[in-house]
Amino acid sequence: MTGNPGHDWERPSGMWTTGPPPSRPGPPTRWSGVRHGPDAARAYRQHFLELAEQGVDLHGEARFVTALAPPPSRVLDAGCGYGRVAGELTRLGHYAVGVDADPDLIALAQEDRRTRYLVADLSTLDLRTEQEFHVVLLAGNVVPYLADGTLPAVLERLAAHLVPGGHLVAGFALDGSVPPGAAAVDVRDYDRWARAAGLSFIGRWSGWDRAPFTAASDYALSVHRLLGG
Repeated sequence: MTGNPGHDWERPSGMWTTGPPPSRPGPPTRWSGVRHGPDAARAYRQHFLELAEQGVDLHGEARFVTALAPPPSRVLDAGCGYGRVAGELTRLGHYAVGVDADPDLIALAQEDRRTRYLVADLSTLDLRTEQEFHVVLLAGNVVPYLADGTLPAVLERLAAHLVPGGHLVAGFALDGSVPPGAAAVDVRDYDRWARAAGLSFIGRWSGWDRAPFTAASDYALSVHRLLGG
């Protein structure tokens, strides 16, 4: 991948040292109609903490990203929630930034001081130009929980934050398996809007373990690459 750093990579001067850009609100997401408020955010985090206590593997996304772009890479966790994936990426040696439109989830994420978290709507995302990323990640069913009609704008804004040759990685449930309140997204539509944003298709799997994608798959993990790299 063009621009993929080696272990002697140094953070550019001034990177991530300025204050966060002003938040530009977008339309209400489907997620906000299902869960909102501090109590809902804490309950959401508690659900995953309990899964971890039960021995459930919660780090497939971070391992996938690390295999695609070894650390120290710059990774944007778009729709980061309470920081489950971004925090693990930081632990693995990446420079991770998490953004989410839910301020209550971001408040929980910011309890982890190792990683930078910002409140931001993905459809209007505009981080500063020096903050270009080797990987942008959409995990945890972010895509089907977006505000209706905003996916093309989201993909355009995320592509604008990639280095040439950088990768957009998105995992989401498909029709028949989407969680409550989410809207199914056809992978053919997703690919079409990705192409319009200047992203070329690299590959697709049915899970973070790289199981093959088939017509019967109920989950799609898609990787696209920004043209020009």
